[in-house]
Amino acid sequence: MDIRINDLVKRIPGTGDFISIDKEKCTMCERCLIICVANLWKKKKDHVYIVDDYQSKCLECAACYQVCEPGAIDFQYPAGGTGVVFEKG
Repeated sequence: MDIRINDLVKRIPGTGDFISIDKEKCTMCERCLIICVANLWKKKKDHVYIVDDYQSKCLECAACYQVCEPGAIDFQYPAGGTGVVFEKG
């Protein structure tokens, strides 16, 4: 059975930016790349970044924030009434 995440959740728009990275603090450890089940973190030569459309794909689990030892990732849950709503599962 092939279930996609979009089959399990709905998204309510209006989250705004709720994840950011401080490039000065980032040590390029790549933990965020490894832990993100939605594969939203990427690495280019000398920096790590989150994809531009992460608001429409992020599961809001905050795993990236939790594994970031240098504290380079700032995560704030989206405002109430916006973001991911799990309907099944």
